Amino acid sequence: MAGGHSSATVADTGNNPFLKAVAALSTLAGWCAAAMIVAAVAITCQMIVVRFVLNGSTTWQTEAVIYLVISATLIGLPYVQRLRGHVNVDLIPISLAPRPRFFMAILTSVLSIGIIGVMLFYGYEYWHFAFERGWRSDTVWGVRLWIPYLAIPVGFGLLLLQLIADLFAVLTGTDKPFGLE
Repeated sequence: MAGGHSSATVADTGNNPFLKAVAALSTLAGWCAAAMIVAAVAITCQMIVVRFVLNGSTTWQTEAVIYLVISATLIGLPYVQRLRGHVNVDLIPISLAPRPRFFMAILTSVLSIGIIGVMLFYGYEYWHFAFERGWRSDTVWGVRLWIPYLAIPVGFGLLLLQLIADLFAVLTGTDKPFGLE
């Protein structure tokens, strides 16, 4: 551990086509999340010009920015997982011998997959209710809520896929547990 940072790096894919495909999907999700953030910033700038320079009113901008930022957070989850950028405490994995570290990585991966699987299930159910029942926001814009809610099952689905790929990489020896040497 140098400078207070873990030595873990980007999840290794080796020459495995499944791991490479999941990595490509996670990277694409990261680019989409970044585009959503850029769009949110652009809309915020437009809203400032309309409100304070042109002295006009805004109807959709605040809601759009909120949905974009939340969607970017959810869609960006698999990319951050691929980069091992989520906040973690690696004191225990670093101090463990390789064999216990391997079993700890398997346990945490399986638990993470289970939790995200449950979140995906209920996220899909929530999105489906909004879609099936034609829910709209209670604002002037009245956006169809299934559109922003789609980020819930998509984000958790891609995160689940990345977690499965991470587990597979550790089990096959393509990647080290917790990315540690």
